[in-house]
Amino acid sequence: MRHNYEPDTSRLGTIESTVSYLSENCAPAQCVLIADAVERVWELRHVDNNIPDPMQVGAHLKELGADSYCIIAALLGCHSARLAIPKEALEQDYSEQQRRLIESVRWLNSFVTSGSHTTSTGADIISDGKVQAERVRQLVLVMIEDVRALLIKLTFRVERLRLLLKLDSDNAIAVARETLDVYAPLANRLGVAQLKWQLEDLSFRLLEPDTYKRIAKSLEERREDRERYIGSFVELLSERLAQAGIKQCEVKGRPKHLYSIWKKMQRKRVEVSDLYDVRAVRVLVDNLQQCYAALGVVHSGWQHLPREFDDYIANPKENGYQSLHTAVIGPQGKALEVQIRSREMNSDAELGVAAHWRYKEGGEDDTRLQKSINSLRSILENSTDDDEQLLDVFKTEVFSDRVYVFTPKGQIIDLPMCATPLDFAYHVHTEIGHRCRGAKVNGRIVQLGHQLQNGDQVEVLTGKLSNPSRDWMTKSSGFLHTSRARAKVRAWFNVRDQETHLEDGRQIVEREIKRMNARDLSHTALAEKCGVESGDPFYIAVGRSEIGQHRLVAEIHALQEIELTVAERIPRRYVPRKNDDDIQVSGVGSLLTQMAQCCNPVPNDLIVGYITLGKGVTVHRDDCANILNLRPHEQQRLIEVDWTEGVSGDYPVVLDLVAYDRRGLLRDITVIAANEDVNVTAMNSQTDSTDQSARIRITLSVHSIEQMVATMEKLRQLRNVLSVERVGGPS
Repeated sequence: MRHNYEPDTSRLGTIESTVSYLSENCAPAQCVLIADAVERVWELRHVDNNIPDPMQVGAHLKELGADSYCIIAALLGCHSARLAIPKEALEQDYSEQQRRLIESVRWLNSFVTSGSHTTSTGADIISDGKVQAERVRQLVLVMIEDVRALLIKLTFRVERLRLLLKLDSDNAIAVARETLDVYAPLANRLGVAQLKWQLEDLSFRLLEPDTYKRIAKSLEERREDRERYIGSFVELLSERLAQAGIKQCEVKGRPKHLYSIWKKMQRKRVEVSDLYDVRAVRVLVDNLQQCYAALGVVHSGWQHLPREFDDYIANPKENGYQSLHTAVIGPQGKALEVQIRSREMNSDAELGVAAHWRYKEGGEDDTRLQKSINSLRSILENSTDDDEQLLDVFKTEVFSDRVYVFTPKGQIIDLPMCATPLDFAYHVHTEIGHRCRGAKVNGRIVQLGHQLQNGDQVEVLTGKLSNPSRDWMTKSSGFLHTSRARAKVRAWFNVRDQETHLEDGRQIVEREIKRMNARDLSHTALAEKCGVESGDPFYIAVGRSEIGQHRLVAEIHALQEIELTVAERIPRRYVPRKNDDDIQVSGVGSLLTQMAQCCNPVPNDLIVGYITLGKGVTVHRDDCANILNLRPHEQQRLIEVDWTEGVSGDYPVVLDLVAYDRRGLLRDITVIAANEDVNVTAMNSQTDSTDQSARIRITLSVHSIEQMVATMEKLRQLRNVLSVERVGGPS
């Protein structure tokens, strides 16, 4: 059975029948222009079998209620027409407004392919992040100029996917992936459910054909029982609505789309048979009052499921969607979903901004459309030229899954699914986010990374001063889900007092150079290695974490002299030979080695060996205080050693942490160690009651110097921590 909004291709057999179909209910002048467009394109429709038939695109738009301007733009904006009919040939017959729309559609249909090879379809593949980010910018900019061009492009994409199902094309996977990443979210933001579900289901069928068939088969096997059950429930509910005085309402079964079923199966980790909302009905009434009256009939007649009620009428979705959603235990103890909305709400839900195709023709702009345009414009403005940030924001802000929570005063806040209390704080106000120290959800204190649920009441606990954590900028930390909030944290660190960045960066550079015993290393050379201008700009970049600790250590390693400072005293007469352990000893065969407990070297530390009496070679860090303080005659027992390639295993490291004492400090230390996959083997603390300071000695088991550095940096960022230093270096 053909869906209400799918094109009637049986009427596209001849030029005459096509013109008659596409020009139905159009003004005479527009009928003439449609006929002209059909005649111009008719012979071009099969020039390339890899591109959609513009007649089918026009018919699809017709079923969506598009005006004649859009149908003409679809016909003359197709790829074949762009190549065969120059824009100058349209100047005499078509108005400037019509030509602008045609040119916009042609531009959207001419994107250059970014796949392994170019096709005549004009850019249907995206594989590169920069290209994909540019595609998003182009689509949004066109939408801002005239949203009809984007709606036409979305319709072209639906027909393109249908065509790919019939072809053996290498491009199908890339086109489907791009559709789910870019086009379906835009259709959702515009509220055009009819295009959104087709884009999703067709892409899903191309990307996961076996899963698609399995779900479809499972639904088909139970179709008769399900339809019989839904039919009896529809009849029963219709009777009860009529008894309640709700006249002329329409109750019908609601088809479930396979992609949404699959996403819900993944989210809930269940099979199709376990999803209650595969059984679903929709109630259409005349007005708002009848929506809530019908809800009362449903809830009084059947037990509703807790936490399965959503009032999108009082709290519309970001794209303007309005409806009442509930789930009840129906006859025979089977759960089913019920949606209730007015007929106007239903039209808006199915067609979104496409329900107002003529907004450009002199009428007032649609406020719902303007809201969608403004929200997408803000994504472009906030992401500047950062391609990665633009795509990140687009994926988290534009997709359909949202969560609706309340402030303590009852104001509704709309956030992406998986948002946290910290996201909530930054959404309310940037400064509240910066000052956030904790949060309560439904009166209970929760962690800042707690995932919010629909209906939660959120209270932000703030401090007096702005003091965001650098960890908040890291997506994997789980503190912030939204890219916008992370950008606000990043901006705070960027605009912090430049002198603070300068001093912080200088101290970090000097500390790392000293720790790695590279005291003669040129700061200018290190800055050039990091790709930054030397001097203040270099230190500021380090202080802002634009040059991270891991990279700084790596670049210092790359620039360091190969010879150790203390090893410069040793004559170069040895040929290194591998020992059986993790250490190479120069010029010696099988010689016992052991790690010095005074400095606890770890892989990639600069090291030196000290020949001991009866114990072989003891391996020290080359900046170990015991090595640096050797007397002249003892220095003769130093020997050159190095780590073997592929060294593995765990090594002890001792750290001294100094902080102002506070509740939960030891817990936070162990959490960081666990997050960095580091084992804490010992921890001893002493508190000075005079100044409330705490000195904590921590013994860790690490497998590399990089892991140790990362752990130390995370510990330094803890609240109240004054310093974190490694034990065993020079005093």
